[in-house]
Amino acid sequence: MSVIGEQIKKIRTEKGITQEQLGELIGVTTQAVSRWERGGTPDAELLPRISDVLGVSTDSLFGREEQSYSLALARRLCCMSQEDAFRYALNICWAIEIGLMRDLSIVDDFMGKLIDDSVSADSKRNDYFAKIIHDSGLSLMRISPDFKHFFLMQENGSGIGSHLSDFESLRRVFALFADEKLLRILFYIYSMPNMPIATSLISKKTGLSLGETDRYMKKICENNLAVQTIVATAEGEINTYSFRKESFAVPMLCFADEIAKKDLRPFLGCYDRKGKLI
Repeated sequence: MSVIGEQIKKIRTEKGITQEQLGELIGVTTQAVSRWERGGTPDAELLPRISDVLGVSTDSLFGREEQSYSLALARRLCCMSQEDAFRYALNICWAIEIGLMRDLSIVDDFMGKLIDDSVSADSKRNDYFAKIIHDSGLSLMRISPDFKHFFLMQENGSGIGSHLSDFESLRRVFALFADEKLLRILFYIYSMPNMPIATSLISKKTGLSLGETDRYMKKICENNLAVQTIVATAEGEINTYSFRKESFAVPMLCFADEIAKKDLRPFLGCYDRKGKLI
């Protein structure tokens, strides 16, 4: 089968159009459509008509639309300010979340919900989540007006177990975050993401002694959750610590917060592994 024939069949089937209906809309016979889908290639002058009828670009008939769109998106993001690029990228993530529902009837209504920060009249008081779970993968998105993030994973059929570190290594990570004093420190230094913080201030804000603070900060830095800097002052050198922005702790804490929430407000959800919608 030719690429064009393969794409015509794929798009036609997705849209629920029969070969006969497509032929009538284009102005060719059913046999012509069947011939294309079995390996033939339509005449070049028919391609614009075929793309119009199927509601796709000509590039998509050659299987190039995804590559072209991805390239155009990357170039557009490169030309934006950093703040605008992140805002635009998040809107793209929301479009992905809606698209993975595979329901054209909801697209127009739901697309504006994130972009306009108009989840609901009381959205400032609630956390909203979108969940899409299919056999092919899953995506999760938090769409609270002031706290948004996105996660997408394509599954390989064998689960995630074989790709994770050994059990003991993971247990140590969870034990690290289970330490109440360490978590208290992380909460504080993560609330000051752009400022080095002295040990004495961390001690004061968390209620820990200076000795405890030093011991915990050493452990935190050893696990790459913060960065230590020595600052010279009139009284001598002091240790300061900064939030490590490239740490995986931030997404981990975000998702841990979603697990901990008792009053989740599901805004959009789809689950098809057992053929049901939630």
